[in-house]
Amino acid sequence: MRKELSILIPMYNADPRPMARELFRQAQIVSDLDYELIVVDDGSSDTALVEQCSEIGTWPHCRFMALEENIGRARVRNLLCTLAQKEWLLFLDCDMTIFDPGFIINYMMSGGDVVYGGYKVGEGNDGNLRYRYEKANEHMHTAEQRRLRPYQHFHTANFLVSRSIMMAHPFDESFRSYGYEDVLFGKQLKQAGISITHINNPAGFFSFEDNAHFVSKTEEGLRTLHEKRQLLRGYSQMLTAVEGIHIAPVRWLIRLWHWLFGWLERRNLCGKHPSLKVFKLYKLGYFLTITNKQ
Repeated sequence: MRKELSILIPMYNADPRPMARELFRQAQIVSDLDYELIVVDDGSSDTALVEQCSEIGTWPHCRFMALEENIGRARVRNLLCTLAQKEWLLFLDCDMTIFDPGFIINYMMSGGDVVYGGYKVGEGNDGNLRYRYEKANEHMHTAEQRRLRPYQHFHTANFLVSRSIMMAHPFDESFRSYGYEDVLFGKQLKQAGISITHINNPAGFFSFEDNAHFVSKTEEGLRTLHEKRQLLRGYSQMLTAVEGIHIAPVRWLIRLWHWLFGWLERRNLCGKHPSLKVFKLYKLGYFLTITNKQ
């Protein structure tokens, strides 16, 4: 059984205290566990929330740090790694929910140098695009499905890793905007011959942003994918799909469709009855349009 644990939570405009309290409670009751919990706020615009969450720094074995500016998802995780002092690092996104009372012990009893526990989609509103998208793909989150493509089905929302591996293979800090830093991390682990162990120890994904914010985040992620496409080839379904369209007129027609009707598709996606089929078409058209500009 692992005996040391640093629980690391990057925070951005979301309250990590409910999750942090549960993790703190669980860590306290694990026999002989030497632990710490560190939260770093990555320049949140909600300064009142940052002030409220600073109370975490007053808890035993806990630290809270607030950065003056946003440094990005990759860099803040690397910073958390340098702050950590224990042998094993547990990274969790700040908007996750811990619903299993054995969550910590499950990780401490697991094997492997990199362990991904997955996530479980909670209940939501069927008019919420993020909820509908996650629910439609929920079957891919099981440990059995993730093991089929262990490096492609890795996410930073909930994973355990040895500190030595993180120090040797930090996140690529050139990823400043939203998306895909975890995909590249999975690729780097494969290239280094480091296996990812997939277990059934999910954190809950119960918080869903509104449709307009989710569409904007998706667009930002697609721009990141285009910028880093050479690094991510073979690790992105979108890149694989686009590269599989070998007939130039087909690409032209998809771009034309997006130019003519993309605004209507976006209005549907941001509205009260978003369509997943429209979402898929919108993403393809948006990405091909970006590709055509360069």
